[in-house]
Amino acid sequence: MYSIRTHCYPFLLLGLIWPFTLLALSSDRDQPMHLEADSVSIDEGTGVSLYEGNVIITQGSLKLWADKLWIYRRDGKTNKLTSEGKPTRFRQLNDEQVEVRGQALRAEFYVDRDELLLFDDAVLEQGVDQFRSDRILYNRASSQVKAGGSADGKQRVQVIIEPQKKTIP
Repeated sequence: MYSIRTHCYPFLLLGLIWPFTLLALSSDRDQPMHLEADSVSIDEGTGVSLYEGNVIITQGSLKLWADKLWIYRRDGKTNKLTSEGKPTRFRQLNDEQVEVRGQALRAEFYVDRDELLLFDDAVLEQGVDQFRSDRILYNRASSQVKAGGSADGKQRVQVIIEPQKKTIP
């Protein structure tokens, strides 16, 4: 274990800046990242860091709240983040200035695949449209959302798509 103040601040910044480009406003990655937690454990040998207790991350338009956050690194790169909470939540603007919000009991961010997986009581909202299921996959690169398909199938997919408002000439 290392002291966060003396040894890990550069590690934290490098490890955290890239993962949240998943749903990001393009300019968010150029903003400073702020991380708060009640405690942190960093194991450089395994490449796993654990942040616990009222975890809050902000970077540009991104804000994430969790009870626990694991960061997995290999060969100097962040590969995956896993957050847990009751619920773990996030919000962020996309390039169209539409707020994307999500929550679940567990979330996994896969950096290389540009994917976000939400598990258990999952909700993903983009603007006024909403997806609910026990499992939601969002791929930012392809702008695809897939919901449902969990092993136990405990919850059917619910989708709410609001109609476009007509403009009066």
